[in-house]
Amino acid sequence: MENNSNFLTYFNKTSKAFNLEYLFLFTLLLSITACTSKNYEEPKIALDTYHIEKGFTLQVAASEPFIEAPVTMDFDNTGRMWVVEMKGYMQNLAGSGDHMPNGTITILEDLDQDGVADHSKIFMDSLVLPRAIAHVYGGLLYAEPPNLWFVDIENDKPVNKVLVDSLYSDGGNVEHQPNGLMMHLDNWIYNAKSNFRYRLKNNQWIKAPTTFRGQWGITKDNFGRLYYNTNSRQLLGDYVLPNTVVKNQFYKPKSLLNKILTPNQRVYPLHPTAVNRGYQKGVLDADSLLINVTSACGPLIYRGDKFPADYLENAFICAPEANIVKRNVLNVEADKVSAEQAIPNKEFIASTDEGFRPVNLFNGPDGNMYVVDMHRGIIQDKAFLTPYLQKLYAKKQLDTIIGMGRILKVTHTSSKQEAFINVEEQSVSKLVALLKHKNGWIRDRAQQVLIQKKEPKSISLLKKILNNETSSAESKLHALYTLDGINALSYEVLEQVLYIEQSANVISHAILLMEQFASQDRAMSIAKIVNHLALKNNPTIDLYVLSALGDWMAFSKDQLFPLVQELSLKYKDQLTYQEALISSLRGHEESYKVFLGETLETPEQSTIAQVLNNTISNKAKNKRNIIFTAKKPQADNRIAGYNIFRNLCATCHGVEGEGIESLAPPLQNSEYVTESSERLALVILHGLSGPIHVNGDLYDLNIAMPGLANNPEFTDEDIQSIIEYLRNAFPGKTKNISIDKIRSLREQKPIDGLGFTEEELLKVK
Repeated sequence: MENNSNFLTYFNKTSKAFNLEYLFLFTLLLSITACTSKNYEEPKIALDTYHIEKGFTLQVAASEPFIEAPVTMDFDNTGRMWVVEMKGYMQNLAGSGDHMPNGTITILEDLDQDGVADHSKIFMDSLVLPRAIAHVYGGLLYAEPPNLWFVDIENDKPVNKVLVDSLYSDGGNVEHQPNGLMMHLDNWIYNAKSNFRYRLKNNQWIKAPTTFRGQWGITKDNFGRLYYNTNSRQLLGDYVLPNTVVKNQFYKPKSLLNKILTPNQRVYPLHPTAVNRGYQKGVLDADSLLINVTSACGPLIYRGDKFPADYLENAFICAPEANIVKRNVLNVEADKVSAEQAIPNKEFIASTDEGFRPVNLFNGPDGNMYVVDMHRGIIQDKAFLTPYLQKLYAKKQLDTIIGMGRILKVTHTSSKQEAFINVEEQSVSKLVALLKHKNGWIRDRAQQVLIQKKEPKSISLLKKILNNETSSAESKLHALYTLDGINALSYEVLEQVLYIEQSANVISHAILLMEQFASQDRAMSIAKIVNHLALKNNPTIDLYVLSALGDWMAFSKDQLFPLVQELSLKYKDQLTYQEALISSLRGHEESYKVFLGETLETPEQSTIAQVLNNTISNKAKNKRNIIFTAKKPQADNRIAGYNIFRNLCATCHGVEGEGIESLAPPLQNSEYVTESSERLALVILHGLSGPIHVNGDLYDLNIAMPGLANNPEFTDEDIQSIIEYLRNAFPGKTKNISIDKIRSLREQKPIDGLGFTEEELLKVK
């Protein structure tokens, strides 16, 4: 069997580690993969320790022995579940064997149609820590670090394998690598923990910069805003549609992207849980219950049609360390989004089962919500596992909860479960009709199948949706982007939409799509459209008009400058609108400054003055938004230190040490990096607990940086290499440090033995 030969190759290359333990695992894996499918009686899993919000029911849709360690999933067009199994993740407290090629992508089927999987089929095996999949373009996109691959599917087998990106997850810890692969309304595929998006167009894969977002999991609302999180911030998001305000390479927006949406990070577990920093003050309450989230992941905006109306577009969030799933209610304004706990002091799902590890959430083709439960005891990677948590895991014997995994389905008791709509079998006319469906999953997949088919007869049907005033805003958005996806969208179609449409959401998308048709002969036309839209006096429309004129400026700036100035003045004190404008002014900042003349520095223009002058200054210095800069190591011969930094430190502090909002402070201009090699070594060895000040700014992130002293994978030479790289990358007063000194600093432990505080470190010179 070809897959088995992959295992033999692996073990031949790693003969030093080939012992009885691996021999046993190898034999076991051979027995599992010898047959590509499994049939079992449906397992009976008790959920009596699980509590769910009133009116909802929780059932097991799939479980062991069909799946193990699931981390994400997707549905194909026929409604089958495809599950990514990361079997190599933390099989024991030492984390050994994580590079074994034992990961799989498995197809789950419910042959007796009772809602529970009773058959499994291996689509692909011999994978090392696979982490993401997406059914797109009639095939499967999947991530196996460091590569992103695409394969066609024939008879449930992968064929025609294509390498999409060899650097998809280049370096980084397993908990801090890109993931998500979410096909979006705009026909781009977005990711978490990444500043790139992907698209297949004209048979060519395109990789393009986008905003860096989140850590694990990504989701969207019906309008098209993106949502994500980090382990200590339950919900983050963008106030605007993706890539609308980052088109100016010399300005990095501050007010519209990567915003914390939840005012607090409270969690309400049913029992004391094992968390990585439970020893720190403020992490646990007097009853040893977790106070704030520490492992938020897998967010979902519910877009199905089986929950009550007031649950539509609620934000659900996984907190596996507390064995819960949270629910938040979104509040959406023109240039702001916020979220708050749905029911005070109570979680949507909570369990006393410490094996319940929800890591991802998904809308289903049946309109229900699905929970990917990794179901295991250890949920912290070895690189960040503190001695405190390691001992607690061992004491509770949580390391023995292994080899399991579940997919749970959430339904509402009032909903009628209907026959699944097989998108694969629908005619073009029926697919267009499905763009009106109340279930967002159905609309999304119908759009993509229509784009894949590229049937000319769909064009007139799509235009009918746009011209029908009774069509929902959601159906019109899908119609617009389906036309765009099959290269059938035109300036004339968009012009008509912008003049007759009443929905601010549809108008906002249409004006963005209009930018691709910018030309000299349409200069007067776009000016009339902008003036027409300004008369609507709608803050949402105004925001997108300001952000969507960049490609028109070269042809129409004489007509557009007065119009955008009027809109800019209308929102003169709101940074959000001025940042939208600066995105459109790319390449024309100086001309606009001349146009404004003396009015630029007056008080009513102070916000736009700051943004405009900052952009012009960045342009003069060739200082670009980091998403547009090449991710290469600085000129430095300390490659070993850079490689460790890129794989470990950069996942939180950023590739260029710029810091990541809500995750870690910057290393640039940090006194912890530039002032003392000994202080820096202590931080790297033993970790750092906040709050801390960096370059005069307070960072109180309620998280702590783990040290490497207890990680046997990092030697004294590795610590020295990291320091030497940092000294070169962020020069200051630091001096060379010897191996002997690093060895001695291993014994200079913090007072609590768990992590240095700012007060302790500042005493080190």
